[in-house]
Amino acid sequence: MLISRITIFVKGITKSTQIKNWFEHSHIFQGYRTRKMSGLTEVSCNKSFGGLQKVFSHDSSECKCKMTFSVYLPSQSESGPCPTLIYLSGLTCTDQNVTNKGGFQRVAAQYGMVVVCPDTSPRGCSIEGEDESYDFGSGAGFYLDATEEKWKTNYRMSSYVTKELFDLIVNSFPVNPDKVAITGHSMGGHGALTLGLKNPHLFKSISAFAPICNPISCPWGQKAFKGYLGPDENTWKEYDACELVSCYDGPPREILIDQGKGDNFYNQKQLLPENFVTSCQVSRTGCIMNLREGYDHSYYFISTFMEDHIKFHSQHL
Repeated sequence: MLISRITIFVKGITKSTQIKNWFEHSHIFQGYRTRKMSGLTEVSCNKSFGGLQKVFSHDSSECKCKMTFSVYLPSQSESGPCPTLIYLSGLTCTDQNVTNKGGFQRVAAQYGMVVVCPDTSPRGCSIEGEDESYDFGSGAGFYLDATEEKWKTNYRMSSYVTKELFDLIVNSFPVNPDKVAITGHSMGGHGALTLGLKNPHLFKSISAFAPICNPISCPWGQKAFKGYLGPDENTWKEYDACELVSCYDGPPREILIDQGKGDNFYNQKQLLPENFVTSCQVSRTGCIMNLREGYDHSYYFISTFMEDHIKFHSQHL
């Protein structure tokens, strides 16, 4: 109704070129045009630190289901394209966990950075067993393209993030496609490292919070890779950050990792960041790993160091 009323108002002032020009270049008109052109449905919109925190849904061609993502648009986006950070969440999460608890809006507003947060897997695909465990299936897509028959149609999170979502945000929002970074937490940290290393032409900067760094060597990764990719462990290497960085030969990168020393999953050898640091040395890829005394795996940890990561990406974009 808001769009209709404003349209009528503007049409009624046919001689006022100034008002017409303002309307056509405003967020109201641009947002309306975006939703019609790209098939996005706006789910919610809240003002935050002078910008807009929005949530959108759309029918995904990659995952063959409805997908949801959040996007923070700082006030600077009203003046032109902004650098952008894609944040990938961890096991059991949706786009809403970091949006509500990550605390990125204040710093993103300060640095004029768009922040995009997709879901962690397809949802509601009626695949037998997709909701049976927290570390496989719904909420646990592992940012790969499944090859096993049961999962390969829907579980295409690698292509979803690097192709469909990337194109959506570049074509639908004031985003500079040459200034996009990627980060994530836990399983999402694994996604950030692997997708960032495999797609340096898309992602100019990489960081991670407590990432699963060497999934072929930890229980979480072994379960997911066997289920999605099959028993041939050679095929798993394509989605293992240690394997990828050890032979990385792309543009120079300096990767930032924060890891809590009080993280139970770190102590249970699910994350293995030291293996990643060693692999970085093989290819002479820069890596800053901060071991944070007393911090665990939670959003208290993430929100504490979110500002450091946004600053890091701002400096590298």
